[in-house]
Amino acid sequence: MNRTWIILGATSSMARAFARQVASQGAGVLLAGRDGEDLAALAADCALRGARLAEAVAFDARDPAGFAAIVDRAGLEEGEINAAVFVGSMPAQADIDADPGLIDGTVTDSFTGPARFLHLLAPVIEERGMGSIVGVGSVAGDRGRLGNYVYGAAKAGFHTYLSGLRNRLTRAGGHVVTVKPGFVDTAMTWGLPGMFLVASPEKVAADILRAVERRRNVIYTPVFWTLIMLIIRHIPEPVFKKMKI
Repeated sequence: MNRTWIILGATSSMARAFARQVASQGAGVLLAGRDGEDLAALAADCALRGARLAEAVAFDARDPAGFAAIVDRAGLEEGEINAAVFVGSMPAQADIDADPGLIDGTVTDSFTGPARFLHLLAPVIEERGMGSIVGVGSVAGDRGRLGNYVYGAAKAGFHTYLSGLRNRLTRAGGHVVTVKPGFVDTAMTWGLPGMFLVASPEKVAADILRAVERRRNVIYTPVFWTLIMLIIRHIPEPVFKKMKI
C-alpha cells in the first residue's frame, strides 16, 4: 500500500532522521518547512534512500494561508496519508520575561499552528479510513517548570489537542501518537544548561516509527523518561514550587 508522510518542520534534526527512515521504507515524503534550499537537499537525500515521492513544500506555522495547499497536494496521492509534526520554538524564558510578546509566537509555533493544520488534514484521514498522525510534544508539557513554563504550556495544550484528535480519528480508522521527548541533540537544545541523558535524533525517530507500527497512544522517548516524568508529576506542589528544575 502506498504511504505518504507530510513532515512539518522537516529541517529539524529529529524530522530529518524520521524522514530518512520512512524514505528507506519506500514511503513518499512531503517535506514542509521554511528553508526551501535545505528542504530540497533533504528531498534529494530521501529520494536516494528509496522514497516513492520526495518533494519540498513551503510551510510556516504562523501563516495558515498556505496550509490547505499542502493538504490538497497530499490528497493527490493514493493510499495512506500520514503526518508528523516536529514544529516548535523555545525562546529562553528570560527573553520571554523581558518581552512577553514572544509568547504569541511560541504558542503559535508549538501548538495552534500545527493544530490548525491537523484540523484541515483530519477529514482526509476520516474519508480514507486510515492514516496516522505523530505529534511531537515535550516532557516540558507535563508540568510547569521555572525554566521554560511558556514553552511547556504550549506543549501541554498540544498534548491535550492530540488526545482529543486521537478520540476523533480512532472512530474512523485513523490513529494519533503523542510523542514526549526528553533531551534530544538538536539545534533547539544546543548549549542549554542542565542537559543530561541526551538522545540522538535517530534514536527518537526509531522510537516514533515503532510507536506508529504498534499504534501506541503516548510515548516518552527515550523510554527512561517515563519514570523520570512519573516522579516529577507526583512531587507535591508545595515541594515542587521550591525546586529549581
